[in-house]
Amino acid sequence: MAKNLLNKYVWLVETIYKAKRISFEDICQRWLDNDLSEGKPMSVRTFHKWRIAIEEMFGLIIENEHGGRYRYYIENEEEISQNGLRSWIYNSFCVGNALVNSQSIKDRILLEYVPSGQDHLQSIIEAMKENRILKMTYHSYWKEEESNFDVQPYCVKLYRQRWYMVARSTNPVDYKKGPRIYSLDRIKCLHLEEETFEMPKDWSANDYFDGCFGIIVEQDVVQETVKLKVSARQANYIRDLKMHKSQQEVERNEEYSIFEYFLRPTFDFQQEILWNGEEMEVLEPIWLRKVMAAVTKRMCDKYQSATGNTD
Repeated sequence: MAKNLLNKYVWLVETIYKAKRISFEDICQRWLDNDLSEGKPMSVRTFHKWRIAIEEMFGLIIENEHGGRYRYYIENEEEISQNGLRSWIYNSFCVGNALVNSQSIKDRILLEYVPSGQDHLQSIIEAMKENRILKMTYHSYWKEEESNFDVQPYCVKLYRQRWYMVARSTNPVDYKKGPRIYSLDRIKCLHLEEETFEMPKDWSANDYFDGCFGIIVEQDVVQETVKLKVSARQANYIRDLKMHKSQQEVERNEEYSIFEYFLRPTFDFQQEILWNGEEMEVLEPIWLRKVMAAVTKRMCDKYQSATGNTD
């Protein structure tokens, strides 16, 4: 019953969002044309119950223009398009409903594996709500042994199928170093303590990751303008799925496009450039161009050594 209601809520939001503005009569007609209706019309009372539920669940406000055709629209539709929590929740429901209703062709839907870090997500969110200390057993890739310590959870971030937690160790020495980033799939054990902490009033998750490409935060790497020359073929992908929110296409022709970014060119951004191979070239800044040239030369030398080719 609850799953069926969620499907109906998502259907109503999608119907109004795609139409931009739509009358109640048109909504009712489209409802009857949908399998979810089972041929039963939508009453005015049901429609308004769903409106209220959608606002409470997704934070999306369905309003009426109060004039003319009295069409309905989503007052804060930017919440769907922006990269925020409400958008993520709504889109997750949309995808989830589509998959749940596709059991008959499940062998034709291939999904990407996501590590099991979300096992600890609920505990971390609960600790964040109540500002409670977490006792954690963590196994870093850079250490042979596991470490046991207490942390103050500041925020969580999803990046490329992995959940990460920004937290600050309660150890006096490590505390002075500020918050650190921990991958949830490397947490071996997590326990919610009764002890609480005071969340710094001047700390902001958005400010902490300001100018970052992904999950690497290096404050000593300053934000600066980066220009990338991208082949016309690859530019189509970069254009449709932005590499970073600051992306701007400043030049475009039949052979290539030039994209401009304002960010911290940290290691993860450099890896993204390498992932695009010869289809992408750093134009500015010069120091980054030299770094990428040195990396690609070392790669070339390795392959030449492996094949015995020294030319």
